[in-house]
Amino acid sequence: MSTEPSLQQLTLEEVGGYVRAHIAQWIVEERVVEERFAHFSAARESELRERMIRVEEELRHQRELMKQGFDLMEKRFDAIDKRFEAMSEENNRRFDAMGAENNRRFEEMNKRIDRFMHWSFGITIGSASLVIAVLKFL
Repeated sequence: MSTEPSLQQLTLEEVGGYVRAHIAQWIVEERVVEERFAHFSAARESELRERMIRVEEELRHQRELMKQGFDLMEKRFDAIDKRFEAMSEENNRRFDAMGAENNRRFEEMNKRIDRFMHWSFGITIGSASLVIAVLKFL
């Protein structure tokens, strides 16, 4: 066990000397790395800001395009509504005209049937009178 403390002591002294010899170099390297990172970080941040601005502008442009598209669709729907209203009015006029024509035809048919009924009634009464007269004289 006596060898362990001396070995440990020797190792600590060697490590201490090594650290003293290289500490200045490590500090300089650390500063260089920090400066590079700071420069990289600033450049990266600037680049990210520019990209965000471009994305925001593109989104604004897309929003405007969508609004224009919606406005065009609204105009198209209005035109379609007007066309359907015009077609509906035209169909209503046609159906009214057809209804009037059908009513005229039905009235004409009623007149014909009435005349036929009068003639039929007259012929029936005349025939019946003739039969009765013939039967009375015979």
